[in-house]
Amino acid sequence: MIIPTLRLNDGHTMPQIGLGTASLNDDTVAPVIVTAIEAGYRHIDTAYRYGNQVGVGKGVRASGIAREELFITSKLDGEFQGNDRALAGLDECLRQLDMDYVDLLLIHWPLPQRNEYISTWQTFEQLLATGKTRSIGVSNFKPAHLERLAAETTIRPVANQIQLSPYITRPDHVTYDRAHNIVTVSWSPLGQGKGLLDDQTLATIAAHYGKTPAQIVLRWNVELGLVAIPRSSNPARL
Repeated sequence: MIIPTLRLNDGHTMPQIGLGTASLNDDTVAPVIVTAIEAGYRHIDTAYRYGNQVGVGKGVRASGIAREELFITSKLDGEFQGNDRALAGLDECLRQLDMDYVDLLLIHWPLPQRNEYISTWQTFEQLLATGKTRSIGVSNFKPAHLERLAAETTIRPVANQIQLSPYITRPDHVTYDRAHNIVTVSWSPLGQGKGLLDDQTLATIAAHYGKTPAQIVLRWNVELGLVAIPRSSNPARL
């Protein structure tokens, strides 16, 4: 399986389909990582908050694939916002993953009421210079948050990971990101629960092309120039 890639605004590339791991723990995630890599996945999405980075690292090593062939995303949550806390946060992520670097580090959410995402992003800019992350981006940021980043910091995010699916299209977010050369990454691209994948319109399209509804949704993401992060531990679905 050949997964298309997108070029980020810093020159690196990101596979357009990645494996989400939010619902998996250290014990369950490792074999899923191995199965996903065998199926052709090369992009793995985790986060400090998920509590599964040790297992993600074990799965990567058990896969037999060289680290350089994979794209690993992690995220730092509110515990690591402000006052250079992200420095120790990334070090802890790398310790858990047992890796020297991640390909993409995201601020997990802006938490605007705390007013620390600007200083946190400035710390991310420092982290980029260390080589411990190759790219930096954000998650769950609205255009207004991105506007403030652009006005008060130096480096533009390469990506913004948001909830997005054919039921939740967020055209204002996608339009803003595209205009500013920021890749939009879709979390829960297949919806939550069975509602989206049971949609009759999707079923009709899928039948026409001889595909599953999930395949149609993922292709929709690819055609729109988005990155999709579906979640599954089922080998057949992977």
